[in-house]
Amino acid sequence: MLAQYIREANADYRRVRQRIPLGPLRTEEEYHRAVAVLDEIVDEIGERETHPLADLAETLGIFIEAYENANIPFSDPSAPVLLRTLMEEHGLTQSDLSEIGSQGVVSEILSGKRDLNLRQITLLSVRFGVSPAIFMPAPIKSNTRRSRRTRKAPAR
Repeated sequence: MLAQYIREANADYRRVRQRIPLGPLRTEEEYHRAVAVLDEIVDEIGERETHPLADLAETLGIFIEAYENANIPFSDPSAPVLLRTLMEEHGLTQSDLSEIGSQGVVSEILSGKRDLNLRQITLLSVRFGVSPAIFMPAPIKSNTRRSRRTRKAPAR
């Protein structure tokens, strides 16, 4: 009886796999198909976590993430790119960000000619409701080693 169930499950799985790349994604084509299917499923289920397709969406998401981690290099976007994206999402112009400086200052920030200072980062994080960390530059990796000797404070 179990053998019959396995044969039926195998046939069902093969039918599903013909339509949905449900398994480890090995090619870019499978990846793009999985993303398209996931988009359709998300449109169908919306925010309903108890929808019958919610588990399928989660499973596809795991396979997509694994493919991306293995095959697609990601880099952290720079502060100007992030700021430009946030401005576009909120329908803002350079003049709308007068709290961080003149239109010219904002233009220099967006072009990468000027870095954001701590005050500007704080204002932008509050305005857009994001962590200030996203606007801060990544630390520079150094090949030099520094000694971390510490002295005890004298006893009193």
